[in-house]
Amino acid sequence: MSTAWHPHEDLIAHLTRTSALGPGEAARVVADVLAYFSEPTEEFVRRRHAELKSRGLVNDAIFPRIAAELSSRRVAAPELSLRQLRRIVYG
Repeated sequence: MSTAWHPHEDLIAHLTRTSALGPGEAARVVADVLAYFSEPTEEFVRRRHAELKSRGLVNDAIFPRIAAELSSRRVAAPELSLRQLRRIVYG
């Protein structure tokens, strides 16, 4: 890792101390996690719907699950009704 300051250097240092990751690998893990949680609500809903649908779940099971998952996102999404979730997926 370069000697340049990194906005999450304390987290990267923690990961290198507590895991087998080197500084470069830890920085990539942090970047991947931040990118994952930066996904806009609409994209998250569409992606999760497609993932769960591909596992054979039906919409009556999918939409309540997505609604529950939204509350644990890094930046809490607004509470969306099941109808709003369906509209994001189907328009």
